[in-house]
Amino acid sequence: MLKTIALLGLGAAVAFTSLPAIAQTNQSAAPAASAKASLTGSHKSQVRRQANMSKERARTSAHHVRHLKPKTLTP
Repeated sequence: MLKTIALLGLGAAVAFTSLPAIAQTNQSAAPAASAKASLTGSHKSQVRRQANMSKERARTSAHHVRHLKPKTLTP
């Protein structure tokens, strides 16, 4: 019983150690180059976009809250 468990563990270890090597064989570009290519724009433009998104989110939230308030009747 102990030998069977040991063999199953050894077989699983051998099978899973070869999987990353198989997954990395068909890459056409280097990993560092692909990570570098995903960065676009300057820090200033990213901060500006984040500020614009935050402003838009606040505007839509306020618009939603205004619609949730009950309408008051004017005499």
